[in-house]
Amino acid sequence: LLLKCLRATAADVLGNPVLPDDILDEAVPGNIRKAQHFVKLLDIIIKHLKTRMRVQRVEKETPIAFLHNVQSTIGVESKPLRFAYSRLNSLLRTLRIVDLEEFTPICQVADFLTLVATPDYKNGFMIIIEPYDQRTPHFEDPIIQFACLDASLAIKPVLKRFQSVIITSGTLSPIDLYPKLLDLQPKVRRSLSMSIVRPCICPMIVTRGTDQTPVTSQFNARENKAVVRNYGALLIDLAKSIPDGIVCFFTSYQYMENVVTEWHEQGVLAEVLKHKLLFIETKDVVETTLALDNYRRACDCGRGAVFLSVARGKVSEGIDFDRHYGRCVVLYGIPFQYTKSHILLARLEYLRRTFKIREDEFLAFDALRQASQCVGRVIRSKVDYGIMIFADKRYNNQSKRSKLPPWITQFLEESNANLSTEEAVNVCKSFLKNIAQPLSSATISSSVQVSTLLTEEDLTKRAETMREARKARERSEQNSDDENEIAFKKMKKN
Repeated sequence: LLLKCLRATAADVLGNPVLPDDILDEAVPGNIRKAQHFVKLLDIIIKHLKTRMRVQRVEKETPIAFLHNVQSTIGVESKPLRFAYSRLNSLLRTLRIVDLEEFTPICQVADFLTLVATPDYKNGFMIIIEPYDQRTPHFEDPIIQFACLDASLAIKPVLKRFQSVIITSGTLSPIDLYPKLLDLQPKVRRSLSMSIVRPCICPMIVTRGTDQTPVTSQFNARENKAVVRNYGALLIDLAKSIPDGIVCFFTSYQYMENVVTEWHEQGVLAEVLKHKLLFIETKDVVETTLALDNYRRACDCGRGAVFLSVARGKVSEGIDFDRHYGRCVVLYGIPFQYTKSHILLARLEYLRRTFKIREDEFLAFDALRQASQCVGRVIRSKVDYGIMIFADKRYNNQSKRSKLPPWITQFLEESNANLSTEEAVNVCKSFLKNIAQPLSSATISSSVQVSTLLTEEDLTKRAETMREARKARERSEQNSDDENEIAFKKMKKN
């Protein structure tokens, strides 16, 4: 009955199942069918893991190497480990244990053993053992992680099951990199602009402060008080000029803490509080949820508020700031990943070796994708409008701007790509003034010609273009086949 339930559940879910069908069909090995034998096996494995985690430096190895070490050290084969997850669940149900929270650590060990020993998870994965958490290097806290390095493994079951798959997103940019990452050959690739009645977003790039000091979150400039002061002056002016809610994103919790501390010493926070309430995202989920609730209440009552958050955090990916909850979003810096992360380094090496993707190419792609994910929090429907401020001089580089999605770049005017903090505030005031006017043909910007709906003529033209492209592709394939046949005949004749 258990196997039938697992198979039925796996059939209903489109994601990658944890256990392949061949393993579900396979019987549990006889040496772990008895509870005492299985518990003894877990005890041996846990002692071995504790020994392996006593390391002085970071160790990386493949699942095959890890299993070979287990077999050579304690004499345990990989087959019993494959059934650790299912055997533990069966044992807990037999014992009728209701409160499973107490057994969370042993469940995680069983999950780890099953994944490592599953044959399908040998390529594209890496086991990383660290002597301490990189966030707290002064405390001995060993960690063993089973990291997936290949994103294409997650989508392969979907591509295998369905004949036609459509992948859509507002952050699929640059679109040329996704076929490499997902290891697929798409038949159609389209990057579409936003269809709106009038320009509803106002993106801009702030490269310097009022004192002409370049603003950036680069590591070598993070201790520069002039940069922090200009960032604070920008926030103060925005709080004075923009109604309702303002959301600010920092590149990391540490950087946000340092900037907020400096702002407190410089009196920036006190000046902001004269105009709006201030809320901060923390690593605690309960505190962040309470802060978000109070932020919305402040916006509802008309006073408005400022919410300071972190890219790649809870707010940047799971929370929408639609309507008056987000009239402006400020991105302080480019949210690159922590480049000293051992999992990231292992993935970069794997992508370079397997898919020929350079490290700098992937890091820039990932950072700009996260940036567009953050600023997109304020546009959640066709009636929303908002201001997007990229506060870092590096956004003005063509290598960075080209990786932003078209729905942002189509509204990014060249005159707004190299602004000072004072000029940015003036652009914000002008945009809010124009967007507040009644809708008419005169208010639609002449520089952005968009239509709300596709006409029958547009559909006919697109269909004709697709037919011509398909015919050209077929002719190219036919010519290639003919050339191959001629070459084969010549070779046969010789």
